[in-house]
Amino acid sequence: MELREYTVFNKEEILPLYISAGWTNYANNPDRLEKAYQNSLLKIGAFDDGHLIGIIRVVGDGESIIFIQDILVLPEYQRNGVGTRLLRAVMERYPSVYQMELMTDNTEKTVAFYKSLGFRKADELGCCAFMRM
Repeated sequence: MELREYTVFNKEEILPLYISAGWTNYANNPDRLEKAYQNSLLKIGAFDDGHLIGIIRVVGDGESIIFIQDILVLPEYQRNGVGTRLLRAVMERYPSVYQMELMTDNTEKTVAFYKSLGFRKADELGCCAFMRM
């Protein structure tokens, strides 16, 4: 597996990742997704034999805050360290950023994954999160 910056948006290879995760908001609006990618701080793809199998997308200023907007791995490659490598690549890229945030499903699996990489739930830090959709 190889990690590299994802610099050219390719709808045919990126949409299967979003579809496999059930993220229909992006899958049903690929033009919005492409604009989001163009305006992102960093995108790193995971490739197996030249095929995109995972992606992480970061927004923010790169100094005081970054937000992990998307981290996706094709189901057949999950639980093989792909997501861990993607997230660690971002952590290594921004080692001194003040806040590294993300929002995810509140499942045992996802909570365990992010905690294993040093993330804490916002309420454990005396914080709460707000969202408007």
